[in-house]
Amino acid sequence: MAPTPRPLPAVRPVARPDVADVAAALARAFEDDPVMMFLLPDEVSRLRRLTAMFSILTKHVHLKHEGSEVGLRDGTIAAGALWDPPGHWRVPLTSQLRQAIPLVRAFGTRLPTILRALGTIEQDHPKEHHWYLATLGTDPSAQGLGLGGALLRSRLDRCDEEGVPAYLESSKESNIPYYERFGFKVTGELQLPGAGAPPVWPMWRDPDRKL
Repeated sequence: MAPTPRPLPAVRPVARPDVADVAAALARAFEDDPVMMFLLPDEVSRLRRLTAMFSILTKHVHLKHEGSEVGLRDGTIAAGALWDPPGHWRVPLTSQLRQAIPLVRAFGTRLPTILRALGTIEQDHPKEHHWYLATLGTDPSAQGLGLGGALLRSRLDRCDEEGVPAYLESSKESNIPYYERFGFKVTGELQLPGAGAPPVWPMWRDPDRKL
């Protein structure tokens, strides 16, 4: 008797009431990320600071673009993909100023280091028309269930239909083969500023023209 196939993970757009749950899931996903460990070296406060950061980013940067989605496990948010549509990947200065106080509260004395790293990444960002995957993460307790793949496929299928490229930066070298399975290719290696800072790997994906 053939085994019963596992149902496809549920994916839906992010809504405002989801912000806290998305932020918590992404914070847990990135707690052991090399870049985040460098930017937020204090293990005791890292999860709290990451939760605050992803809450700010989801609510005030990505939500308004209506391109971000969540992956559900048993109806509960366990993964998130924060996407920005073509022409909207750069955070406007007015938005940065509005979030200055919450960012200072979240990061304290680490904020200048974080801003330098983000500035370096932004300088290398491609100018071509594309969808930008700013963040993809799955709660460690839900990894291996296909949530990340379902989130990627959801947006990339639409990129293929519309003939639009996609772009991301991988902050873990071990994740590069995973993204390559979805058609992304490494375009370089970007060294973040600061002693002991890890690199990130920009990755570009042309749309699948076979559709």
